Amino acid sequence: MSAPVSDDKMPTVLIVGAGLGGLLLGALLERINIPYFIFERATKVKPLGSAMSLGINILPVFEQLGLLDELMKFSYPCPTMHIVNPDMEKLGSVNLGHKSIAGLDTILFSRPKLYELMLKQVPEYKLNMGKKVLRTEETEDKVVIHCSDNTTYEGDILVGADGAYSGVRQSLYRRLSEKGLLPKSDSENLEIGYTCMVGVTSPQDPEKYPQLKHKVVDFEAVVGDKLLGWGTYNVPNNEICWILLKQFENSSDSKDQHFRNSEWSPETNDAMIKEFYDLPCPFGGKMGDMIDATPKDLISKVYLEEKLFETWHSGRTVLVGDACHKMLPGAGQGAINAMQDAVILSNCLYDLPDKSAKSINAAFKDYFEQRYCHTKKIYEFSAIISSVLAGQTWKEKILRKVVLNYMPTWLEKRNYTKQAAYRPQITWMPFAENHGSGPVLPQKPSKRYQKEQQAQVKAGTTTKAAPAAEAAAV
Repeated sequence: MSAPVSDDKMPTVLIVGAGLGGLLLGALLERINIPYFIFERATKVKPLGSAMSLGINILPVFEQLGLLDELMKFSYPCPTMHIVNPDMEKLGSVNLGHKSIAGLDTILFSRPKLYELMLKQVPEYKLNMGKKVLRTEETEDKVVIHCSDNTTYEGDILVGADGAYSGVRQSLYRRLSEKGLLPKSDSENLEIGYTCMVGVTSPQDPEKYPQLKHKVVDFEAVVGDKLLGWGTYNVPNNEICWILLKQFENSSDSKDQHFRNSEWSPETNDAMIKEFYDLPCPFGGKMGDMIDATPKDLISKVYLEEKLFETWHSGRTVLVGDACHKMLPGAGQGAINAMQDAVILSNCLYDLPDKSAKSINAAFKDYFEQRYCHTKKIYEFSAIISSVLAGQTWKEKILRKVVLNYMPTWLEKRNYTKQAAYRPQITWMPFAENHGSGPVLPQKPSKRYQKEQQAQVKAGTTTKAAPAAEAAAV
C-alpha cells in the first residue's frame, strides 16, 4: 500500500513512532503541507507516564505554535527540586530554572496531559495504530516499511521516532553493517542504569495532602538505601505524580536485565512495588498509598538507559529522539531533545529544493550537524545530574554532597545561562521574543522563508518581515 503520491518537490514522510517527538514532527509537517503518516505499534493510545518538565530550551516553540497558553493551563512553575533522605531530612536543593534569565518559568505537569495536547495537532486519519514495523527497505527513489499485520507502506522519507529499541534503526544499521559502514560503537547495547516505575494518581484530597493546595510544584526526591530512590510531585487537578527508581549495582546486573519493556510481566511489576510499598512518601503516608491511588493499567515500568549513537541517518532514513540518543532522565532532557530534533528536522525539510536522494541526504546531513554537538553535551550533562539526584555509589554520594553544598550560586547561574542560550525555534515562522536577560544563540536561517518574506514585503502583502534568524536560538 502506498501513501498518496506527492508532487515533484514535496516528499511523503513516513514517521514510525507516535511519541512526543513523532507527534511534534507530524504537527510541524502538517503546518507546512508536507504529506506524512505516523505509524505506532501500540493498538491504542494509553496515557502513560508521570511528571514531566519543560523549560526555555523548548517553550519558545510552543509559543510560536500558539500552544503555550494551553500548556500553562495544566502546568505549575517548578523552580526547585528538594532532595531528602528516607527520614525526610533535607540533603539539599537544585534550582531548575531562573525566570529572570530565561524569561519563562520551568514548568512541570503530568506527561499524559502534554500527550493529549500533541495528539490534537495531528489529524486522526494520519495516525495509524497497531502498526509494528518488522523491517524497512529502500531504493534510490523510495523507502518501504513492512508491518506485522502484513501491510506495507511506501514514501520518500522514513523517520525513526520509535524509541530506544527502534526497529527503524535496527533495519538501517543492519544494512549499513552488511556494507561495513556501521561504526563499532553503534552495534553495542545501551547502558542500563536504573529500573523505573511511574504513575499519576487520581485526584486526591488537598486536606490529606496539603501540597496540592500549592500553585507551585513541591518536588521531593528521596535518596534511599539499598540502591532505591523515589519521589513525588504535585500537578494541577489535585493529582500526584510519583516515581520509583532502583539502581543496578554493576554492569553485569544490567546486562542480565537486557530485554524489552513489552516482555515484562505483571509479576515483575508486583515484585518492584513490594520493595517500595511501605517506604515513606514525601507527601505523607507511604508510597503504597500513591500506588493504590493510581489505576493499575496506567502504571508503567521502563529501563532508564543511555547511549548516544553516532549514525543518525543514511539514504532516505533518519532517526530522532531516543532512537539516536537515549538519555538518563535526571536533567529532564529526553523528551525535550526529541522535540528539538523534530523542530530542526522540519526546518531542514522546509528548505528541501526537491525530493531527490541527493537533496534529502543534504537535508539529513544539515539536521545532524545542527543537532549532534549540542545533544552530546546534554547527554553528558544528563548523566551527571542523574548521578547527583539518584546515584548511590560512593563516587555519586561524594558528587551529590559537593553539588548540593559547595557549588557557589554564581557558578550555578553561569551554567544555567549557558544552557538556556540554546533555544532552537521554527525558522519558517516568526520567532518568539526573548523575554529574559540571558543571551540567545544564533540559529541557521531558512533561505526559503526569507525569500518568501521578502517577496511578500515587495508585493505589499505584509508590513513587516520576520525577525532575523540570528535573533533566535540554534
